[in-house]
Amino acid sequence: MADTSTKISKEMTIEDIFTKFPQKAQKLAQAITSAGLHCVGCQASTWETLEAGMLGHGYAPEEIDGLVEDLNAILEESFDPNIVQMTKRAAEKFKEILKEEGKEGWGLRFADQAAGCSGFEYVLDFSKQATAEDTTFNSYGVDIHVNKKTLPRLVGSEIDYVEGLNHAGFKISNPNAKGSCGCGKSQSY
Repeated sequence: MADTSTKISKEMTIEDIFTKFPQKAQKLAQAITSAGLHCVGCQASTWETLEAGMLGHGYAPEEIDGLVEDLNAILEESFDPNIVQMTKRAAEKFKEILKEEGKEGWGLRFADQAAGCSGFEYVLDFSKQATAEDTTFNSYGVDIHVNKKTLPRLVGSEIDYVEGLNHAGFKISNPNAKGSCGCGKSQSY
């Protein structure tokens, strides 16, 4: 029999999912929301199972099983809380942008700055080279430069690239973020 203590099932509530897997909560919330279930954070998530919530929103059983499979795939992704990393998809997109901009070989500057209604906004920019104040991480052939002063807030972050009907762009999952604003543009630590 499979070990279900490290898996997500359709019998779990959204609250249970986030409580049991806090290190992946942001990515799990993105997947649930991207699937069209926008009650992440609503009071129904405290008592209603994932299955009951999705059935109540008109989803078919195979769609529920598909989401559960996607959520468990997120849990299986490697996660190192001591580095900043990109997904393969994000690194490929960044390299494509570098080529379009004539900046092949440059790195990615990853930072945050005081802004927004929750305190800080992420900053992604081109970085020709690291400075003495930077820590450099390499992910799929892309150097990521992070200022040592901001590293305690940003370490453990994963930079992904997502495309959807309503938006496309780089998405940050940061286990250090304690809250975010409603529009998702800023976070608090």
